[in-house]
Amino acid sequence: MDDQFLIRAGLVGLLRAAPGIEVAGEAADGAEAVELAARTRPEVILMDIRMPGMSGIEATRRILAAAEDPPPRILILTTFDLDEYVYGALRAGASGFLLKDSGPERLLTAVAAVRGGDALFAPSVTRRLIEAYAPHPEPAPAAEPPADLGALTAREREVLQLTGRGLSNCEIAGRLSISEATVKTHLNRTMSKLGLDSRAQAVVTAYESGLVRPARGV
Repeated sequence: MDDQFLIRAGLVGLLRAAPGIEVAGEAADGAEAVELAARTRPEVILMDIRMPGMSGIEATRRILAAAEDPPPRILILTTFDLDEYVYGALRAGASGFLLKDSGPERLLTAVAAVRGGDALFAPSVTRRLIEAYAPHPEPAPAAEPPADLGALTAREREVLQLTGRGLSNCEIAGRLSISEATVKTHLNRTMSKLGLDSRAQAVVTAYESGLVRPARGV
C-alpha cells in the first residue's frame, strides 16, 4: 500500500515475479488499504507510513482490529531509518519495518520472514528506533496505556526484558541457559497475558512499562 504509483508498480512487479508469492491487490491510500485487506485477507501487507487521508498507522490499527484469525502480518515501508511514525506503527501492531531503499533480495527475505511468523525483521534496528522515540510523544494517539506486568512470572518478565533489548530467542536462550523452545513458550504466554499481537508490540511494551530503559545519549 503506497501512494506513489511508480513505487507501488515496482513492488508489485517484484513480488509477482517471485516464486510462491501471489499479489492480492494494491492500494493508493490508507482507507483503500483497509477495505482491500478486509476483502482479500492477505497473509502479508506492505504498508507505507505517509499517505493522503488515512495514514499507514491508522490503517494498520484498523486492519488488525477488524481482522479474523490469523491476522495479516504488516510490514511497514519507510524512507527513514529512524522515523517516529514507524514507532507509532509498531504500537499499532505492525510486525516490523523495512527501508524503501532496501534491495529486492532484502525485501523478499523480509516478506518471507514475516510470512513465516518472524515478528521482527530487524530487531536491533527496531530496538534503536524505540530507544530514540519511546520517551517522546508519538504523532498518532496512543492505543493503550503501558501494560501492567504484575500478571507475569519472574521468568516471563526476564524474557520480555531481553526481548525488549533486541535479543533473538536463540540469544535469550543462551543468556538464561534454557532452550529456545522454552523462550518461545515464555514469550507467547507473556504476549497472551498482556494482549499483544506481535513481538514488535512486546518490545514496545518493555520500554513503555519501564522494564527496559532507553540507552543514554540516544
